Amino acid sequence: MAFEHVTVLQQEAVDLLAVKADGLYVDATLGGGGHTGRILDQLTTGRLYAFDQDQSAIDYNQAQYAAAIAAGRLVLLHDNFRNLETALAAQGVTAVDGVLYDLGVSSVQFDQGDRGFSYQHDAPLDMRMDQRQSLTAQTIVNDWPFADLVRVLTRYGEDRFGKQIARKIEAARAKQRIVTTFDLVAIVKEGIPAPARRHGGHPAKRTFQALRVAVNDELGALEDSLTQALALLRPQGRIAAISFQSQEDRLIKQMFREKSKQPDLPRGLPVLPDEQAPDYRLLTKKAIKPTAAEESQNHRSTSAQLRGIERIKVVGKKQ
Repeated sequence: MAFEHVTVLQQEAVDLLAVKADGLYVDATLGGGGHTGRILDQLTTGRLYAFDQDQSAIDYNQAQYAAAIAAGRLVLLHDNFRNLETALAAQGVTAVDGVLYDLGVSSVQFDQGDRGFSYQHDAPLDMRMDQRQSLTAQTIVNDWPFADLVRVLTRYGEDRFGKQIARKIEAARAKQRIVTTFDLVAIVKEGIPAPARRHGGHPAKRTFQALRVAVNDELGALEDSLTQALALLRPQGRIAAISFQSQEDRLIKQMFREKSKQPDLPRGLPVLPDEQAPDYRLLTKKAIKPTAAEESQNHRSTSAQLRGIERIKVVGKKQ
């Protein structure tokens, strides 16, 4: 299978990492290997660890970067990035110089109709990034209680018609099991008023996003992973994170700000004591977004936002 995936903000994200030729780096979202390739180009004696829970991505990049793997410059890890710390520890790695995230579903996963990610292809309701897990979108749609459906659709899809769509799903599944993407698309359309269906893109877009996030626990996994990545950074180590959803971006922004926030100081204190200074600093006060040229070439890049943070010091250690 070919990965015809256009990597968004590729150079900007790698530039934000300020890659050291002899450093240890992590590509937490391997995908088609676009960012991995750019990082490898800047490494000499350094090493890159690349994570992906999708076996097809691992298989593709084993062939694409066979030489780098054989030379020990690249290690592919078939794992969820929420297991960052334990997976790296198993490789003997307890600190790194940088971690890159390119979140969401790759173009390849969308375009593989049989994976069930897309409302454009008729396929089983699946949406698993990791085919080894048991939970699928079909399970959520058919077996989860009404209240949980509403929570998923409104929280993860930010859909103002979430309750109406959940009601339609509840009524439909009482008659027969909902098994395909097109079955669900038809039900979703019934739950959205006709005037609203004429604007804002495909009417099932928010529902499919919400189910995918729930199936893969994307926000929970991201919070777990970022917490570990921040702790793993060496001084001057950096994280660059690209998000495509407002919820992901809010989470990244909040976590980065919490880590880099200056403490409240007593009035009249002229200088911030070193021990009270934050351990991290923001690299991006505002998110970096794609250029107009990139957006015109790749419509999926329009919602991308890149944020970065750098570790300044490690608590309890002399720098």
